[in-house]
Amino acid sequence: MLACLLAAALVPSAFAAGANAPTASGLVYKSLKEGNGASPSATDTVKVHYRGTLTDGKEFDSSYKRGEPASFPLNRVIPCWTEGVQKMKVGGKAQLTCPPAIAYGERGAGGVIPPNATLQFEIELLEIAR
Repeated sequence: MLACLLAAALVPSAFAAGANAPTASGLVYKSLKEGNGASPSATDTVKVHYRGTLTDGKEFDSSYKRGEPASFPLNRVIPCWTEGVQKMKVGGKAQLTCPPAIAYGERGAGGVIPPNATLQFEIELLEIAR
């Protein structure tokens, strides 16, 4: 344990603000821009702009490319989003790294997301409709 603490002191970049440990579910949340509005609850409907990529950088979905934000009840999306977007505040932007267990798992999605894929999302929380 002491060796880990000493290593952390010698290598502070590994524990810098941008380096976030996974939550119990495996989600890695990184704030890119702190918002100043409210945070949503799981039962709220949110309006977001987002971009989803595979770990190789291949984009599989983007509201930016469609030119229109997406709105949906937060409890009706993959668990990674339900957990991660609740950590945001309106006006904020975050990156979510979603392991398969809290994304699309073994089934994948729509022939675009392969089975057992880790996904990355850049999400901008625009609005909460309560």
